Amino acid sequence: MQMEQKLPMAKIQVEGKSKRGLGRALIQLGLTLYALVTLYPLFWLFTSAFKTNEEFDSRPFYLPKVWHWDNLTRAWDVSAMGTSLINSTIVTVTALAFTLVMGALAAYVLARFQFRFKAFFMGLFLLGMLIPIHSTLVPLFIMLKQVKLLDTYWALILPYTAFELPLAIFVTAAFLTAIPKEIEEAALIDGTGYWGIFFRMMLPLSLPALSTVAILGFLRFWNDFAFALIFISKPALKTVPLSLSVFATGYSTDYKLTMAAMTIAVIPTIIAFLMFQEQIMKGMTAGAVKG
Repeated sequence: MQMEQKLPMAKIQVEGKSKRGLGRALIQLGLTLYALVTLYPLFWLFTSAFKTNEEFDSRPFYLPKVWHWDNLTRAWDVSAMGTSLINSTIVTVTALAFTLVMGALAAYVLARFQFRFKAFFMGLFLLGMLIPIHSTLVPLFIMLKQVKLLDTYWALILPYTAFELPLAIFVTAAFLTAIPKEIEEAALIDGTGYWGIFFRMMLPLSLPALSTVAILGFLRFWNDFAFALIFISKPALKTVPLSLSVFATGYSTDYKLTMAAMTIAVIPTIIAFLMFQEQIMKGMTAGAVKG
């Protein structure tokens, strides 16, 4: 009898393991297919950058017969990509610095202090996430013109910072709220002031959240076209997205140089993501896990 009971149990366990193994295999297959679909546009971009215009039209989905590496140098020269990369770097780094500093300070106050109208101020900040960004182009243009900031770096830095702050405050405040108050109380007993608590404790602990904000802000600032098109007209101040538009005219588009320039432009974003992907995932999941 015992032997007869053990045999069905063993059979059930084997069937359960095989089903779980099949389920994991299907999930891995689905994720692999999704990754291939996601990565293919990058592969297509990189291979198209080394084709001729004729080959781009006749064989758009195949590898180039001859790899024209000179497309990269021509695209660099025609679009003044060197100057554009410098301009985009200045604007992006400055806007990110303002966003992270002000966002971290505001999030610290909203997450760790109790005061009247706290919920109101939190809601006021978060309302900024509901404003359609491009609906503000005309009033921003008028405002920047009145204060004589058009055709300057500040014409991009200030709007970028303003529109990214709500997200920075929301993500960082949610992360700081999950930190136990006993840590802060122990520091206060030891004589540490609020500024010391912020810089020595809260800021290092919130690095995963700030890393998430930084990479999302970097992608938004680096790839923005609309604000740069409206607020910047001087060739010397053009950012990378504006430089890419020089290859398209009203009658034709030089696809090989466009793809080559886009390849150059996308490399910094790929490097940034690869460098900070671990911090991004921690920032995305830490608040949910701790809460």
